[in-house]
Amino acid sequence: MAPPEPFWFLEFLGGYAGSVTQAILFVVTFVVVYAVGRVIVWPVLDSALARSSLDDHAKRPIKRIATGILLFVAVAIGLSAADLTNLLSSLSTIVAAGTLAIGLAMQDAIANFVAGVFIYTDKPFRIGDWIEWDEGEGIVEDISLRVTRVRTFDNELLTVPNSQLTDGVIKNPVAKNKLRIQIEFGIGYDDDIQAATDIIVEEAKQQKGILNNPVPTVHLTELADSYIELTARVWIADPSRADYVAIRGEYVTNVKNAFDEQGIDIPYPQVDLSGGIGLSNSTVPVTNSND
Repeated sequence: MAPPEPFWFLEFLGGYAGSVTQAILFVVTFVVVYAVGRVIVWPVLDSALARSSLDDHAKRPIKRIATGILLFVAVAIGLSAADLTNLLSSLSTIVAAGTLAIGLAMQDAIANFVAGVFIYTDKPFRIGDWIEWDEGEGIVEDISLRVTRVRTFDNELLTVPNSQLTDGVIKNPVAKNKLRIQIEFGIGYDDDIQAATDIIVEEAKQQKGILNNPVPTVHLTELADSYIELTARVWIADPSRADYVAIRGEYVTNVKNAFDEQGIDIPYPQVDLSGGIGLSNSTVPVTNSND
């Protein structure tokens, strides 16, 4: 066996020193690129977001995505400066394989993430809106890229996956600057329909919170078994859940009081029974158990 080269140790140290130098160069380059990016890119991004019409909750994920891109760019430039491009290629392959495996294992999470992106871009609702969907209703308190948090009117906090809110129908009653509400009133068949209609319209005109333009309207919508149904259609401005409940309740109360003053009945379902009940005496034989 040939004796080892006399300078093998020096060659080993030279290779080790080269690796250390590359590592230091990578770290320094990464830190410099990331710091410069934060100093230059962040003010520009903040200024662009400030001039945009995006809501505050939509700006957060954009900043997170920008941070991820900046980290990736800093790593790539650091590896290139340290002459570790082979490592960058290997790292890209590993990341791609890992992404595929994670994607297969986290399909639901990815679906919720994509749904969150759609919520941010389409804006079917905003923080503070009152929304209704198949599973419930409430006030939106927070929107993230995975879930939406909704406070119910019973003061319960619901954490709803975003995919549930994008796969079904979402009702947003407060999306526009006014909302039409329908209220049904029942009167008796012996009552004056026109008088009842006039009361419903007049109370709507006097009710604070109900708009006079569009004008309130009343229509006869049903001839039921025990009552005639009149449906009022009125509009409220700047709707919210609290306004909706308060205005509707006060309006119905005022109409009921006006009906009472004018002698207009609000009937309730009733059933009339006819016929008679017959009673008959019958003798039931008694059996002696001792027989």
